[in-house]
Formats: sequence, C-alpha cells, structure tokens
Amino acid sequence: MDPVSLVDGFGPIEQALLAGLFTWFMTAAGAGIVILFDEIDRKVLDVMLGFAAGVMVAASFWSLLSPALEMSEGKSLPVWFPALVGFLLGGVVMRLVDYYLPHLHPGAPPEEVEGVKTSWQRSMLLVSAITLHNVPEGLAVGVAFGAAASGFEGATVGAAVALAIGIGIQNFPEGAAVSLPLRREGLSRKSSFMWGQFSATVEPIAAVIGAALVIAMEPILPYALSFAAGAMIFVVVEELIPESHRGGNGDIATMGVMVGFAIMMVLDVAFG
Repeated sequence: MDPVSLVDGFGPIEQALLAGLFTWFMTAAGAGIVILFDEIDRKVLDVMLGFAAGVMVAASFWSLLSPALEMSEGKSLPVWFPALVGFLLGGVVMRLVDYYLPHLHPGAPPEEVEGVKTSWQRSMLLVSAITLHNVPEGLAVGVAFGAAASGFEGATVGAAVALAIGIGIQNFPEGAAVSLPLRREGLSRKSSFMWGQFSATVEPIAAVIGAALVIAMEPILPYALSFAAGAMIFVVVEELIPESHRGGNGDIATMGVMVGFAIMMVLDVAFG
C-alpha cells in the first residue's frame, strides 16, 4: 500500500504522531540488534553513521529549506530572510543544548564528556547524546506535516511522508549506536535495548509539538522549517560525521554520506 494513503485519513496532528511513532520504531529496531550481537564491525557502524548524516543533510534541504524559500516568495521580506533566520536560530539553540546537556558520544573516551559537570554514569551520558540527535528529527517531521496542512503547494503530505521514511531509515543505525555501546559497558541485553529505544521516545513528542505550533501560528512556518533544518545540520556536523570518522574509516563513511543523501533525495522527489 502507498505510504501516503496510510495517513491521508488522519488530521495533521495524528499524522505527525504516527510518523513520530514510526521513526521511534525504527530506532527500536536498530537497538534490537543488541539482542543478537554484542557488537558489530566498526566499519559497518561508521558507514551507517555516514548514511544517517547523508539522509539528514538531504532532508534539511529538500524537505525543509527548499519549501521554506518557496513559502517566502511574494512577501514583504526578502525571500531568503525567514530561511536564514530560522536556520541560524536552529543551530544556535542546538549549540546551547549541546553546551549545557551532559552527554558523551559513542566511542568517545570518558574525558570527552560534554555539557555541565554531572554525576551521571557513562551509560546515561551515551543515551543523552543520541536523544539530543532525535529532538530535531522529530521536530522536522512534525513541522513537515503541519506545513502540508497549510495547503501550500510546495509542502505536501507525500513530502512529509518521504521525510519520515528517510528519518526512520537513518534512525536504525542510531538505535544500534546506543544499544551496542551500552552492552559493552556491561548492561544486560534487555537493558541495552530498552535504553536504546528510549532515546527516540522524544521523536513522537517533538513531532506533535512541531505540527501543533505551525498549525496554530502559520506565519512562522518558513521559520520553523528552517529551524528544523539548522538543528539537523548542527547534529550532522557536530556529531554524526565526527563519530563516523573516529574509527579511521573516513573514506567509506563518506561514501555512506553520499548514498544516504542520494536515497533521501530520491524519496523526496518521488513522494513530494
């Protein structure tokens, strides 16, 4: 069945919730790898992280920035202004969260803990890092469905579904990137899986909030789309790409970025 037809019978808030639940499910599926394996080859993980980065870069432009620019045409402000403000604001907000929220990237040594000083255990710091990834992803999905409800020609339910599928696909390696390191930290398979999937529970919440905000305040729509794009680009440059290069597999991780970008681009064009 066409994925678009599955959500056509629901309102935008319900659509955003369903999409957010799908992206959460994909994270849980990735985290479920820990039930079968204690770890996977580092090259495979780096390719998966690079793939996730490529999907997020493509989604930031094709699904978020491009519609934001189209929506700004014919208004009193320059076409580029809402996209510029929203994009930079998204990066600034993520930088503030990154600065204050205690977290530790998978594969990083304990001395690289970021954020304010805390007594949190390493396992909680790892979960915090991936949760930080997931907030802008859920927000982007919700804003996309809210934009589709606005009736603007450049924002369709199909494009929002494409974004949700792309985010869901790249959430699979992110789930594994949480649960497998937790297993190596000594947690049981069950606990590693539970914490891995828990890191994505923010996505349905953020999706609903994003959709509700743009429906209630339609004039902020181009700013909201660009904000989500800026937040995702921050995550890619600050976290995903450096993590994918940490194991010394930069070349194949870069190819993962290229493949992820290409797949997300095709999804957006095909559904949008």
